[in-house]
Amino acid sequence: MDNGNARIRVPKTSELVADQIRAQIIRGELQEGDSLPPEGTLMATLGISRPTLREAFRILEAESLISVVRGSRSGARVHQPSTELVSRYAGYVLESQGTTIADLYAARLAIEPTVVRWLATSKGQTPGMARVKDILAELEDMLQTDRHAEFVDNIAVFHQALVEATGNNTLSFMNRMLLNLARNHQNDYQRRHPRSNEEKYKSLRAGFKSYVKLVKMIEEGDVEGAVAHWRLHLRNANETWAQRGEGERIVDSLHA
Repeated sequence: MDNGNARIRVPKTSELVADQIRAQIIRGELQEGDSLPPEGTLMATLGISRPTLREAFRILEAESLISVVRGSRSGARVHQPSTELVSRYAGYVLESQGTTIADLYAARLAIEPTVVRWLATSKGQTPGMARVKDILAELEDMLQTDRHAEFVDNIAVFHQALVEATGNNTLSFMNRMLLNLARNHQNDYQRRHPRSNEEKYKSLRAGFKSYVKLVKMIEEGDVEGAVAHWRLHLRNANETWAQRGEGERIVDSLHA
């Protein structure tokens, strides 16, 4: 193939400046809340014009890595990359691709039993398990004080803490994206299918007891038992959230 006419794109100066500042943020040389030097100082240090610097700032602002207060004498404020922001954007991509609720819950069913296997193999001896138990105590308090809507909203928090207890950053990131979408669907489902307080309590109490049983099995090192229990728990939950008429719905990334 003749690539003789192919052109090599040369980055603009503003893009190079943005690359340099971005790298400092990602490497931790610039921390959350730090202020960049004033524009005049950056222009002199980098040898660039004001329009070039402001174009670099616009690039970084669009990535939510800095925020600029117009007219302020202080420099732009630095922000660390946000897992929440990126996972929300990933949700936009899934929705635009027509991803269904059934697809979403199938992915969760593929992830969480493996997570439980890892945790039970170590008998829950990971720093993150303390957080799981703290959330369990908070959920119990919500249940006992009839804060049912808050309980439902924090189910996702329990699931995320379970995955984060493994210490695996990649799985934790992927799971956060899935849970954001699942929480949107569950809240919407609750609005469309109202239940009495008694029905809510009975259902949530059963779910809570299942969480308690899981943590106990993990700490006892009952690997196969914990995996089987959690797989059954997820399948039962999926029969509600992704039942016929629900599973065919497209995920909603826009409404929390």
